Amino acid sequence: MRIVHCRALLAATTAAAVVGGGIAVATSAHAATGCRATYTISSQWNGGFGANVAVTNLGDPINGWQLTWSFTAGQQVGQLWNGTVRQAGAQVTVGNASWNGTLGTGAGASFGFNGSWNNASNPVPTDFALNGTPCTGSLTPSGTPSGTPSGPPGTPSATPTAPTSPTPSATPTTPPGGTEPTIVPDPSWNCGAAAGIVPPTRGRLVLRATAQLGAVHDVGVTQYGHRRLLDIRGGTFTGERVSGTLLGGGLDLELTLGNGAVELEQINVLRTSDGTLIYLRSCGVAPAGNSTVRIVPDFEAPNSSSYAWLNSGTFAGTRVVNTATNTLEFTVYDVSGVSPAEPRIQLTDPAGQPNQLWNCATGSGTRGATVFTETVTLGSSLSVGASKRGTRNIIPITGGTTSGRVTGSILSGGADYQLIGSNTTLDARYTLLTNDRELILVRNCGQFGRLVPTFEARAAGPYAFLNANTWLSSDPGSAPGGVSITFYERR
Repeated sequence: MRIVHCRALLAATTAAAVVGGGIAVATSAHAATGCRATYTISSQWNGGFGANVAVTNLGDPINGWQLTWSFTAGQQVGQLWNGTVRQAGAQVTVGNASWNGTLGTGAGASFGFNGSWNNASNPVPTDFALNGTPCTGSLTPSGTPSGTPSGPPGTPSATPTAPTSPTPSATPTTPPGGTEPTIVPDPSWNCGAAAGIVPPTRGRLVLRATAQLGAVHDVGVTQYGHRRLLDIRGGTFTGERVSGTLLGGGLDLELTLGNGAVELEQINVLRTSDGTLIYLRSCGVAPAGNSTVRIVPDFEAPNSSSYAWLNSGTFAGTRVVNTATNTLEFTVYDVSGVSPAEPRIQLTDPAGQPNQLWNCATGSGTRGATVFTETVTLGSSLSVGASKRGTRNIIPITGGTTSGRVTGSILSGGADYQLIGSNTTLDARYTLLTNDRELILVRNCGQFGRLVPTFEARAAGPYAFLNANTWLSSDPGSAPGGVSITFYERR
């Protein structure tokens, strides 16, 4: 992370008030200018990266802004949110969006973007300037007369500069006026809340959890978007009616779409203070540029336990990753009495990109050629018992190996989240690490004799053929310390 101090006024969070023919400067005859900017590379993968720019206005208020900088290693801005962008060679110019052109003293805001780099060097820019004024970090008086509708070189006109790539559909996370919005997910990933996920804090706090993270696996850009997998190694949670620990082996599956919006799936097993096991699977979304994911938790607690009330509640919450402490924090609120209301943010997935699945994939056919075989080692079963969907049994995945067209190992983490009954359904979730250091997410799901696997690999990598998801799986067979499974082409 690089902090750059700017002797000018930067990005904003309040409603836009762009004046035709120029921008209205501060009302003082000797306006002070100054700002602080933080440029953070949030993620990086082969050929691409994500970055966020957070800014604070230290000077007098202004209406309308443009921030410029130069890349020094051939980087290119692709998709940008919460602003407009144009790039000419190394020179980048970001202007305010329609809602964030007005900056009061001390106001802050952020924009983000996905870009490309040369895979060798991705240095942080240092020559930030706002409306043509170099950013130095000190307050500097300006001789611009009061009320004159003019500005420094580069002042934006009344119509913002058109971006070089499509502007994301999401509006700011908190619209002008500070009212926390309802977030309406894309229908393909609606988290069971098609009418919108309400602001969680309008409900009653159920629990607050802190999870310790292990490795953060950057899968790269897959067929769905940019995928990261965060390993949950354990943690604690507290609440008025439920408290305890998070078991290790949990999965946090974060997907950043091409327009910057985020879709999340998180799976945890909770052990309460009296030893009861609860299965928790959460679905989440976030508008582009927002690091706080709005989640809809779904609990499966034993019907016979004192926590059965979790099975029928309506919940919403938040999930935030704290990189400083290598922890993941999430909250859960009971929002059963809260209805979706204005303002609303409608999320829309990018056109032409396949959607990830919440439920198991289905398919039929006959087995063709063998693709690869795996031996999976397993931990001791964790029985939630009879709950709202049936009898939940969880078998942790602790490792393993693969051979065939995919050769490598199976990472510890995830599990087979089984529903036991007359039609037992398996739902195994885990990650492969190939010998050439590629990551592949696996979900093998279905009833015995009808297992359909899906894979998610880097779209530009050697295992992208798996993303076609035209495969069948054998039933698990016995193997030392676990099971053996073979995957086949589907004919």
